[in-house]
Amino acid sequence: MRDALLSIRDRLDGFGVFLSSLCAVHCLVGLVLVTFLGLGGGAFLSPGVHRVGLALAVAIGIVTLGMSALRHGRLGPALIGACGLCLMAIGLVVPHGPMEAAMTIPGVGLVAFAHIRNLRTAC
Repeated sequence: MRDALLSIRDRLDGFGVFLSSLCAVHCLVGLVLVTFLGLGGGAFLSPGVHRVGLALAVAIGIVTLGMSALRHGRLGPALIGACGLCLMAIGLVVPHGPMEAAMTIPGVGLVAFAHIRNLRTAC
């Protein structure tokens, strides 16, 4: 049972890294499409996409980073991830564009870093 839970946690941490990377690419591509080409303002940059992404990040972060903090007693990855999630949440309330990217991209970077640290310190 313990091995199964660790495997699930590791997979969710890996998915968290993937989701964070996908979010960063989404932000950068969105900026390029809208700023330089004037394209993609519809569904690609809708607030709903951002809300779903933040909800997934929060859910995965709570499960994996929280479980690991309880298990190995290291709060570092969970605190780093929480800071990243806060930046991502701020990105939801600022207008679309460079300010949103300035909050979201560092936020997803911190969340990805937290998941990677969590994988490295896993017991």
